[in-house]
Amino acid sequence: MNWETVILLLVVATAVLLIRRLALVSARDACRHHLAQGALIVDVRDPGEFNQGHVTGAVNLPLSGLPENLLTLVSDKERVLLLHCQGGGRSAVAKRLLKASGYARSYNLGSYRRAERIARSSGCEAMAIASHTPPGA
Repeated sequence: MNWETVILLLVVATAVLLIRRLALVSARDACRHHLAQGALIVDVRDPGEFNQGHVTGAVNLPLSGLPENLLTLVSDKERVLLLHCQGGGRSAVAKRLLKASGYARSYNLGSYRRAERIARSSGCEAMAIASHTPPGA
């Protein structure tokens, strides 16, 4: 490989990473704006993954059941939904599905690690717990 090819590959890889990063909601917006206004953190991982550890206050709605199962939990399609999974891929798919189903205020937090960090920062964990109203309550 020559240097031009190596540089081109680095530029393309950097561009892909930047585009992926831009598709995520910012930590500041997630915490200060969305969680403070009653956003719901939705974990789209499988139940086994969720049971091994999850963000405090999050609800588990696996990608395989979206968006049908969401209607039983969130009838208000204007409610802000903050989605995450293990690495960010499934939550990106979930975001597209939910937006296509009318949930226009769906945002991708990305990975479980990032979602947990956002929820724990600056008192957001308390906001996340307060924003979750269990079904039937």
